[in-house]
Amino acid sequence: MEEKFRELEKKIGVEFKDKNLLIQAFCHRSYLNENPDFNLGQNERLEFLGDAVLELVVTDYLYFNYPDKSEGELTSWRASLVNTKEIGDTAEKLNFEDFLLLSKGEGKENGRARICILANTFEAFIGALYLDQGYDVTADFIEKNLITKLPQIIELELYRDPKSELQEKTQEEVGITPNYKVIEESGPDHQKHFVIGVFLNERNIGQGEGWSKKEAEEQAAKEALNKKEWLQKNNKQR
Repeated sequence: MEEKFRELEKKIGVEFKDKNLLIQAFCHRSYLNENPDFNLGQNERLEFLGDAVLELVVTDYLYFNYPDKSEGELTSWRASLVNTKEIGDTAEKLNFEDFLLLSKGEGKENGRARICILANTFEAFIGALYLDQGYDVTADFIEKNLITKLPQIIELELYRDPKSELQEKTQEEVGITPNYKVIEESGPDHQKHFVIGVFLNERNIGQGEGWSKKEAEEQAAKEALNKKEWLQKNNKQR
């Protein structure tokens, strides 16, 4: 197995001192259920650490590279980078999928479920990299592979919060504040999937899904803005 992961080390240009840390970062809990004799643990503690390191590195970068920007703007930019979609997409481009240690059942997952697994693995990898190589190497890796997306996010205004935009437009157009309701909830506790609708009074004007309520609410708000053509109006005005 170490030989396989040497391919990944060559690809990312980092050689781990502790190979077990690297391998463990890719070990999903489902793999251990089918391979109880595997000598390493699953990756959730590394994911917990990596999530914090990732947010700190991105915060550091934004704080020192954009000294004239407000806290609100920097927070929006950070959220647009450190989310399941962008992190999962980054992991996919690094071919992390080829190294995942999953059960046969989880291995068949695709679509949004696969992106969620990849995003969690990316965070676990960041945790492992931090423990093995320290802050500077980890920050360089994150800047090279994730923060490079920032200029496009800023240029296309992808950081704008759809929930805030929808609230502004509904207040302006109909004088009502939208509310969000869970329509469906499924999956185990560690990997919940939500379907959420956004309502004006009792009328459903948009629906979204995601691996957190926040993500599903944002998708519902985007759908509502598109259906009402409020998003297009806003873009034309800019």
